[in-house]
Amino acid sequence: MRLRNGERSGFGGMVTLWLVLTWSLAAAPIRVVVWDEQQPQQRLAYTNWLGNQIAEALKSRPGLTVTSVRQNDPEQGLSAAALDACDVLIWWGHVRQGEISAEKAQDIVRRIQTGQLSLIALHSAHWSAPFMEAMNQRAREDAINALPLPERTGVVLQETNLFANLRTPPKYTERLTPAALYRKPWTGPVQIELVLPNCCFPGYRPDAMPSRVTVLLPDHPIARGLPPQFVIEQTEMYNEPFHVPPPDQVVLEERWANGEWFRSGSVWNLGKGRVFYFRPGHEMYPVFLNPTVIQVLENAVRWMGE
Repeated sequence: MRLRNGERSGFGGMVTLWLVLTWSLAAAPIRVVVWDEQQPQQRLAYTNWLGNQIAEALKSRPGLTVTSVRQNDPEQGLSAAALDACDVLIWWGHVRQGEISAEKAQDIVRRIQTGQLSLIALHSAHWSAPFMEAMNQRAREDAINALPLPERTGVVLQETNLFANLRTPPKYTERLTPAALYRKPWTGPVQIELVLPNCCFPGYRPDAMPSRVTVLLPDHPIARGLPPQFVIEQTEMYNEPFHVPPPDQVVLEERWANGEWFRSGSVWNLGKGRVFYFRPGHEMYPVFLNPTVIQVLENAVRWMGE
């Protein structure tokens, strides 16, 4: 609970304000860990690395404690102690995605499901190990929950991928994933053949052209204080369809002058935790120097860490 704008007048209002202030001061801060791959190209736009830029911006906001870690740290910055001290994990990765083990990704997703932390995946982290595993888990749940309740018992789930190489962009003509095929024999449980989400999209263009972001859900906590639209002057283009399970909320949509568009601020519930994918970025462009972009991250951190 956070102190809202406005206050009641009179003695009763003063008492209420005092109680809320006392509670707010006593409340534990939201613990944020910013994880960064730190590829050298970041130095073209960020003198002290992209992850450190985000961490320093969030450190200036009240009620947050922020730690910046990197892939070259001991245990890749993802020790049990680091994750135990994390309410919201912000993830930036690009060219070294495959170096994070499936076991570590599964550990992070278990923590999301139990409500220990929530995940914010930024831009090229659509192919990060924890985001992909989170989308896999959500796809499994969606496939089973699409069945009538009596048919969910004992379901046999058979999983496959669209490509042998997991991180291969799909074509526009490819089958949209995730996709489920159901078999319901007279005897025995329902069988589901599940094609796991590719977690990518068929179109991308790193030409630094501007995008226009529109707030689709102005009453959503992630949209608090944002203008109805804002422009990102330099960014990479991604184009739909995004091969992920249907989000629970699409807060932001992004468009380009040539007609491309993307669901650029999407939320999935996963057990007791949440996953937020925020698309704008590219390590060579100063996207995270944009105050509105940082406001999106602050809003997401406060909502997901409450």
